[in-house]
Amino acid sequence: MRKLMILLAVLTIAGLQALHPSLAQAVPTNGDVTKIDEAAGKITLRHGPIKNLDMDSMTMVFRVADPAWLKTIKPGDRVKFEAERVNGQLTVTSISKLK
Repeated sequence: MRKLMILLAVLTIAGLQALHPSLAQAVPTNGDVTKIDEAAGKITLRHGPIKNLDMDSMTMVFRVADPAWLKTIKPGDRVKFEAERVNGQLTVTSISKLK
């Protein structure tokens, strides 16, 4: 009985993640900064696939969770970042420069 309950819990969580990608845990992705818009709190990244958002490689604009990050990054930098849907907006939730 205990094994059945654990299996049902695991299947329920997996099903919720499939229905709501925002429940999937963010996965670090590498990218290149192509543009920064400090006034709007946005960054444009050319990036690889973002699995938790079911997104292929592309270049796109993201909001940033902390606009102060935009002061430490510039176009041309290689970065590792995580992105999630926050209040319906694609948002970078963590970012760091790669060496």
